[in-house]
Amino acid sequence: MKNLLIVFTGGTFSMKIDEKTNSAIPFFHGEDLLEMIPQAKQLANLSVYEFGKFPGPHITPELMKELSKKVKEFISNADIDGVIITHGTDTLEETAYFLDLTIKTEKPIVVIGAMKTSSEKDWDGPLNLLDAIHICNNTNSGGMGVLVCLNGEINAASEVTKTHTEDIETFRSLDFGSLGFVNKGRVIFNRQPNKLEKIETEKINSNVDLIKIYAGMNEKFFKYSADSGVDGVVIEAMGVGNVPPPAFDGIKYIIEKNIPVVLVSRCPAGETLDIYGYPGAGKWLKEMGVIFADYLNGQKARIKLIVCLGLTNDKEKLRKLFEK
Repeated sequence: MKNLLIVFTGGTFSMKIDEKTNSAIPFFHGEDLLEMIPQAKQLANLSVYEFGKFPGPHITPELMKELSKKVKEFISNADIDGVIITHGTDTLEETAYFLDLTIKTEKPIVVIGAMKTSSEKDWDGPLNLLDAIHICNNTNSGGMGVLVCLNGEINAASEVTKTHTEDIETFRSLDFGSLGFVNKGRVIFNRQPNKLEKIETEKINSNVDLIKIYAGMNEKFFKYSADSGVDGVVIEAMGVGNVPPPAFDGIKYIIEKNIPVVLVSRCPAGETLDIYGYPGAGKWLKEMGVIFADYLNGQKARIKLIVCLGLTNDKEKLRKLFEK
């Protein structure tokens, strides 16, 4: 059997319903959870690392960096054949993408979570863990980048997003579809990730804002962000990459302060393009120096900019990292 390490970080996977408040709270340690899923030990030689009991919204880029460093240490051990990470679903896609960008390995890394707590009859944590073990045991899982698996679907960390607040089928790759699936222990891959990239840096810069465009928006949020000393801004624009004229003036204000601006779409799927030429449109944003981030959503583009700013703040180098 393969030697797999399970890194427990918390999230709903580790929660139960508190009787006093009738609400879900972090409770179980990793070893406790593994004892609750005894069939897992029949599939691989499992060891546990307790990273923490963090609810998803408590995860920060700094914690992602710390986790990445730990996973690099573990994966470099010849005795470890793969790593499984349990994580809160609210920020799971961001952490998974951070790890995908910063860890270079041929060994499988699978991030999982749970939409139900252990107090609920339909707790999905055990099946997600078993599926992740099957993925790590499969010889085709190596070199695929960081994978995300919930509800039997295998997705690329660079493509997947949480699409529903409660549904167990919440994690979807809206642009390209899933990489494959796990069915009764059988792992099927249909394709490889659209893009695999690594950014090697020991530093990050999390001083990056994310601003969403809305109808009738003016320049005030952009000016506030720039004047607050931000080091980078990600903008969720309308459609393929367009903004109201007053918002365009706000973006110009940021650019003139030599702060890098990355553009994505607020649409749940699709890429950004500079195909329109009216005031506030993508053509003029591109000519002004805004960086277009193809298929990334806002939260992923922010993670990538945080990582890239640890490497360089040169806007042309950043452009190559995003637009290559």
